[in-house]
Amino acid sequence: MSAITILGIETSCDETAAAVLRLEDGRAAILSETVRSQVEEHAPYGGVVPEIAARAHADIADRVVEVALKESGLALSELDGIAATSGPGLIGGVMVGMMTGKAMALASGKPFIPVNHLEGHALSPRLAEDCAFPYMLLLVSGGHCQFIRVDGLGAYQRLGTTIDDAAGEAFDKLAKLLNLGFPGGPAVERAATSGDETRYPLPRPLMDRDGLDMSFAGLKTAAARIIEAEDLSDQDVADLCASYQRAIADCLSARADRAMERFDGDRLVVAGGVAANQTIRAALDAVAARHGASLIAPPLKHCTDNAAMIALAGAERLAAGLVAEDSLAFTARPRWPLDEESAASNPVYGSGKRGAKA
Repeated sequence: MSAITILGIETSCDETAAAVLRLEDGRAAILSETVRSQVEEHAPYGGVVPEIAARAHADIADRVVEVALKESGLALSELDGIAATSGPGLIGGVMVGMMTGKAMALASGKPFIPVNHLEGHALSPRLAEDCAFPYMLLLVSGGHCQFIRVDGLGAYQRLGTTIDDAAGEAFDKLAKLLNLGFPGGPAVERAATSGDETRYPLPRPLMDRDGLDMSFAGLKTAAARIIEAEDLSDQDVADLCASYQRAIADCLSARADRAMERFDGDRLVVAGGVAANQTIRAALDAVAARHGASLIAPPLKHCTDNAAMIALAGAERLAAGLVAEDSLAFTARPRWPLDEESAASNPVYGSGKRGAKA
């Protein structure tokens, strides 16, 4: 296969990112990667504010892309295509990145490749190592928490999902309740390092039920009641964070254990921002070892939202001929399940206004 070089653009949440990636003989090489974080803009609110995120993307997207191209040493004319996250995500931000990509594709005559942000995460381990299909994927992030069987590019089967909140949302909520700062997941993990994870007997929702679905709303509520009822010292906060983190790790690892029992492969993949949590990684590593499998995860910087994974998904789709001729007509999607058949036939509804993101 001849080399394919793609510019990827990612703007689905609170980071404006662009990367240039070359795919050759099935191996990915990142030629450049630029990220502009919005942490300072959202920190006063304890979470991402969609309107602020969209405006920040609009202000900086063209410059981030310009830097990525310059650092790659390539001109726009030397690319084989432009890929951009086109859903799911915060619709204002998704539209900024998608329209930026479309404009560049139209101006240069290159193919535009609309990429499902979740597919980017699903393929992200392939950025750094040979991760052949099939594999069992735990996609665990701020907005999504799913077990997906990945049989190939575009071949995804949802086996379980959260019925309410994602694990990343649960971490963010606790951080906000404890005033630990933003982003919440890393803040909780830092606080937990000096805590006793056995101190607070927090619930492990759905552990007594069959299947691979998960729930974290009850865990959030239990922690909130402790915070309301007690005047927490610094050590209490550390203990609560450690206990909370352990509860989430136990829920994810128990479901992963069940997923691997039903899987005929030997690769367990974890991807998404929460995959950077070391306690959760250790718990999943133990699960993989019990099943004679390997735990595969992206490098830490590629667990969170990034443009390299979008470029890789775009390159793999272009190489496989999976880009529609009318891709410039693609419209941004705030909800875009990887397994659309399961989402249509067996939708999962949660506490959000538009249901769960599965």
